[in-house]
Amino acid sequence: MSKVFVIDHPLVQHKLTLMRQKDCGTKDFRQLLSEISMLMAYEVTRELPLEEIEIETPITKCKSKIISGKKLGIVPILRAGLGMVDGWLALVPTAKVGHIGLYRDPETHLPVEYYCKLPMDVAERDLIVVDPMLATGGSSVAAIDFIKKRGYKSITLMCLVGCPEGIQAVQQAHPDVNIYIAAIDEKLNENKYIVPGLGDAGDRLFGTK
Repeated sequence: MSKVFVIDHPLVQHKLTLMRQKDCGTKDFRQLLSEISMLMAYEVTRELPLEEIEIETPITKCKSKIISGKKLGIVPILRAGLGMVDGWLALVPTAKVGHIGLYRDPETHLPVEYYCKLPMDVAERDLIVVDPMLATGGSSVAAIDFIKKRGYKSITLMCLVGCPEGIQAVQQAHPDVNIYIAAIDEKLNENKYIVPGLGDAGDRLFGTK
């Protein structure tokens, strides 16, 4: 079974509280999401492998460590996931960025794919799928399905706010995918929104509501 890591760093929790408030405007919401994403990326990359190389400082030669192993790819689930990309790229500017377009059918609440474009170097990338909300889990499960069908095996999911139902759905469908999240909220309501949550992240991010 995959592991769930709750990132409870004080800065993350403080900024998340600011985002949750209904009077948090689009500009602030967008900035806070980017800042939290960068802070969370710091934790997600904590276990990256290192190798030792020889370098020369202005004083002398010495052994020092650099990141080794596979390169990273960031895959936002459109559209709200786009708000998490800049935070990642501020920390890992060499990461490639793919995109998966999904929307939730208003009647069935099931995800529908309309776009998928991923980095071509499958064997060389560890992918981080990013989406602010993990509600029913349907979009995350579907996105990971699409990625696996294209040959990727090393996948991590990073979300801002989730609930037990969504976490369980991802773990059941993809027990090999670890989940990093800033908060696990109480439940879903009858409209499949997270309670207490923060509303529709896409609408708040882009000012479309």
